[in-house]
Amino acid sequence: MTKTVLGVIGGSGVYDISGLEDARWQHVDSPWGEPSDDILLGRLMGVDMAFLPRHGRGHVHSPSSINYRANIDAMKRVGCTDILSVSACGSLKEEFPPGHFVLPDQFIDRTHAREKSFFGRGFVAHVSLAHPVCPRLVNALAEAAAEEGIGCHTGGTYLAMEGPQFSTLAESNLYRSWGCDVIGMTAMPEAKLAREAEMPYAIVAMVTDYDCWHPDHDSVTVEQVIRVLFSNGDKARALLKRVVPKLGPERTPSPLGIERTLDTALITAPEKRDPELFRKLDAVAGRVLNKHN
Repeated sequence: MTKTVLGVIGGSGVYDISGLEDARWQHVDSPWGEPSDDILLGRLMGVDMAFLPRHGRGHVHSPSSINYRANIDAMKRVGCTDILSVSACGSLKEEFPPGHFVLPDQFIDRTHAREKSFFGRGFVAHVSLAHPVCPRLVNALAEAAAEEGIGCHTGGTYLAMEGPQFSTLAESNLYRSWGCDVIGMTAMPEAKLAREAEMPYAIVAMVTDYDCWHPDHDSVTVEQVIRVLFSNGDKARALLKRVVPKLGPERTPSPLGIERTLDTALITAPEKRDPELFRKLDAVAGRVLNKHN
């Protein structure tokens, strides 16, 4: 069986986990540019781990300036088999108060200033995102949250906005009318790129505020968010320590067959593929490119 290499993309505090063995920071070069930071490699309870601070240590990247393609490519290059995203979000539902966790299974992408695919002109591919998260990962996270006593809801829709500004009241009410559950700025295109890279993905959306729709929380402030973030960080680390033994070290494939996504996605004829783009895809799509060339 394949060994698990669990990738975690999240805030700077998420990787500060007691018990992480052989911890070392490693710089990873990517043909897609610079990742957000070096990657912290180590082993936790016998499972190989890779942690990437999404915004960089010290929070130097805004949601729009993150190089999502380089981040996912770098995680693939260090051998990650699965990606867990840990991300702050706002709540669009009364029943998901600050401090609550949500495990969304759907996304609505309202971002507009980001590169969203590894493929493009000269090498076209279309992957399915009907089911954008891996149920195996979600189920393991839900079990771990229950065991840890963390208030957590399984399922729901995450609205990805561009930011970095928070929503207007009209926007917040619009997203609620669509039936969205939480709102954040970083899950897209992260989830899309993980699927193109054939890595099962799940997200832990940690509620920090009610967004501005709530009559008692009509203006979100950074101070509010940071205060809840610290509390959520403790719970996130506890959740990760609970979920790691459920996922490894012997890996079980995704029930959605995500590891073979590209088998039916590549559409450009081999003789027409752009050589430069082909080379950049060596990690993301190497499994299928090496097989057919």
